[in-house]
Amino acid sequence: MTNELDPCCDRCGKIKRLCVCTNAEPFDNHHFVLILQHPQEQDKELGTAGILKSMLKNSRLEIALSRPSLSAVLKRPADPKKWGVLYLGAQKETPVASGLYVLDKKGGLAADREKCLEELEGIILLDGSWSQAKALWWRNPWLLKTRRLLLVPEKRSLYGKLRKEPRRESVSTLEACAQCLNYLGEDAKITLGLTEAFTRLLSKYKDLRQKKAD
Repeated sequence: MTNELDPCCDRCGKIKRLCVCTNAEPFDNHHFVLILQHPQEQDKELGTAGILKSMLKNSRLEIALSRPSLSAVLKRPADPKKWGVLYLGAQKETPVASGLYVLDKKGGLAADREKCLEELEGIILLDGSWSQAKALWWRNPWLLKTRRLLLVPEKRSLYGKLRKEPRRESVSTLEACAQCLNYLGEDAKITLGLTEAFTRLLSKYKDLRQKKAD
């Protein structure tokens, strides 16, 4: 639907016709957001990693299959135990109620969930298809030193029929981030702002696709 001649936004990387960035300052989020993107992630039109990078002041987008450690990615000392990684993977049980949960090493629900969440300094998001996220998980063994997080979303992804998700609880990287920050006690304006940006992206995408069809 796009071509190489389409000018792109310097902030989010989207073509200008799909850009949802504004001239406003990025949100000053307390919990750092690290996005690990698989280098073969091809969804340039509906992908949301670049939007997160442009809208969150404390964030980093790292495009690589593997990195030696969390500190190497952040380029500063970091304690993995104070970081959480969102990864669906295998789990012994899936909570019914929506929320952000912490899993133990065996895939069960951690008993010290509240304490773990309170101690988090940042969250790690694996950006790509389900198989790509799985590859990132296995190619970066240092992720096992972090807290594994499970997000049970409040509702299904706004992608709807535009993008097929492998599981009901799967949502876009942006939606996952917005809900996680909300559960971690960040300013509600951040969650609202991210969600509104995603809604605008989907609307622009549908309009562009319709124009191409006419």
